[in-house]
Amino acid sequence: MKKTLLATLLVTAFSAPVMAQTPAPADAPAAAEAPPTPALTGNLGIFSSYRFRGIDQTFGKPALQGGIDYAHSSGFYVGNWNSNVSSGAGFPDGNLEMDFYGGYKHAFGDFGLDVGGILYYYPGSRGRTLDSRADKGTVTNKELYIGGSWKFLSAKYYYSVDDYFSLRGWDSTFTSTGKSTRGTNYFDLSANYDLGDGWGVNGHLGHLNAKNMNNADYTDWKLGVTKDVSGWVFGLSYVDTNAKGSCSSSASSIQPYCFVSSERQQRLGKQEQQHQGCRSWNRRHFG
Repeated sequence: MKKTLLATLLVTAFSAPVMAQTPAPADAPAAAEAPPTPALTGNLGIFSSYRFRGIDQTFGKPALQGGIDYAHSSGFYVGNWNSNVSSGAGFPDGNLEMDFYGGYKHAFGDFGLDVGGILYYYPGSRGRTLDSRADKGTVTNKELYIGGSWKFLSAKYYYSVDDYFSLRGWDSTFTSTGKSTRGTNYFDLSANYDLGDGWGVNGHLGHLNAKNMNNADYTDWKLGVTKDVSGWVFGLSYVDTNAKGSCSSSASSIQPYCFVSSERQQRLGKQEQQHQGCRSWNRRHFG
């Protein structure tokens, strides 16, 4: 399925050092430049929709997102990021995504290295509702990543070290096989270019390689423009995928990414009975 969304966003950021430095007396001898102090930064944004790897997580509804990061001068960092989500997007009884991550970054001139790990956590959700063989407890996803950058280009590879979002695999008839989805991986290639005067353009190309999940591989892409106005960043993006997401009243012909926003339902004139069947399948199988 190809899903197109014109997204808008509004972002503000704040930062604060975690320690203060007392100025040296006027007659003190000059000292070597001190390394930058550890910094605590935050971000807050309002988006017309939340897309994770190209897939709509809020069914076309707005998302409030925000996070906080701590970066040490040594290169190590930790952070947390949060967003509202729809329970029908694979998180039964959950409506919040909380990401916790940490890693190490280092720059070599125009080149950069980033290695770390991330936990996606959905409080209140129930993984077993997705499928009788899905993982018990809260829906989670645990990934390790390694990335590199050069000037305005970056690439990052994510590898799932546990069942991908608590899911177990399925065959071509969408019958659960009980096989682990560990090893599902995602490759992200991005570009962010500063045009000057507060304007910027960005692009993204990503690909998901799903382990033991039939028809779940897909590619997603994004093109966008941003404008910084006194620290407030406004943006407009075009997001699309080739994910297979045809919805059908017949369970055997439903495709993995049967995500249908209210806007798309109205545009295609789907019958409510078909909507209910699609949403019900989403909750049982993938989301």
